[in-house]
Amino acid sequence: MFGYRVPAPDQAMLISGGRRGQGGAPFRVVTGHGKFVLPIFRKVRFLTLAMCEAEVAETCVTRQGIALTVRAVIAFKVGNDTESVVNAAQRFLSDQDQMSVLTGRIFAGHLRSIIGSMTVEEIVTERQKLATEVLETSKTEMAKIGLIVDSLQIQSIDDGDTGYIAAMSAPHKAAIQRQAQIAQAQATQAAVEAQQEAARNQAEYQRQTAVVQAEYSAEVDRAQARAAQAGPLAQAHAQQEVLAAQTELAERRARLRQQELVAEVVKPAEAESERIRLLALAEAERMKIQAEAAASYDRVALDRMLIDQLPQIVKEAAAGLSGANVNVLNGADGLGEIAAGLVGQGLTILDSVRRNLGTPPAPGSASADGANGSSGGSGSGSPAGGNGSGGTARGGRVEIE
Repeated sequence: MFGYRVPAPDQAMLISGGRRGQGGAPFRVVTGHGKFVLPIFRKVRFLTLAMCEAEVAETCVTRQGIALTVRAVIAFKVGNDTESVVNAAQRFLSDQDQMSVLTGRIFAGHLRSIIGSMTVEEIVTERQKLATEVLETSKTEMAKIGLIVDSLQIQSIDDGDTGYIAAMSAPHKAAIQRQAQIAQAQATQAAVEAQQEAARNQAEYQRQTAVVQAEYSAEVDRAQARAAQAGPLAQAHAQQEVLAAQTELAERRARLRQQELVAEVVKPAEAESERIRLLALAEAERMKIQAEAAASYDRVALDRMLIDQLPQIVKEAAAGLSGANVNVLNGADGLGEIAAGLVGQGLTILDSVRRNLGTPPAPGSASADGANGSSGGSGSGSPAGGNGSGGTARGGRVEIE
């Protein structure tokens, strides 16, 4: 807008003409906001409030009489208050670059004054103290011209060719070098120890690796050996099983052969022994009978006579059947029964004769009686059994007519 002026954030707007400013200043100070300015009747100028810099390189003499070249950097600016702006504007508004020149000269004088009261050792070792004293001594003078110092930095201190600072630092350098050498030796020793430890670790690792490889190789060898033995072992087990089966088969064959021998040899031998025993018993019985017969010669003679006559008796009995009609119903068995019946009848007749003669019956007569009873059970009870014609055996086996 025409006639409205606004200063920059780092500027102070100075309006001259019209009424005076604060403290009887010939201009009014405006910062941070705009202002209407009448053209022709008012004049506007701007003063920077930004940070400025001044460098100082001054040769100063210490209390010991040693010349030192001191280089420093001063950071300053115009104060933000109206009084500082008015003071700086009245001095530097036309040539604001003169602020850096004048500031450098002011600080150079203060440096010479302060360094002259200090020793080289204090200046070198207490730079911050030097900077603080320079700031304190220059603060009042800088405020008069409207400037404030933000910082002062001592960049370097040089004694030229005198070598005082170098000589002063020689013990420290020697100590530092000694410490550096010690540190280097310790570092070298530590490096050697580390290398030796690394070598030991590597050797231990190699040893462990060799042990592991040996164990692995041994395990592989054992596995290969087991694999190589597996076939023969399996074959041996198979042969063992075959031998066991053959042994069992041989045992079975031996038991079978033993049974065959028992059946072929022992049993026949036992049978033969039994036969011999029975023959011996029969022979003994025969001899006993002969002895009894010898004791009773008369009875034996009678028996012998009857025995000799028995065939004739049977023949006579059989003659009675010659005219009979005999039907054999059961083949050979029927014929046997007929013959047995005839013999039984003969024996019955012999026993009857003996009883009539008062002679005891001969051995075996009971069987004859039994035979007679069995054969005569179907007859009429007659001793001959054949005297009645037309008789029938009711057992259903023989019919006689």
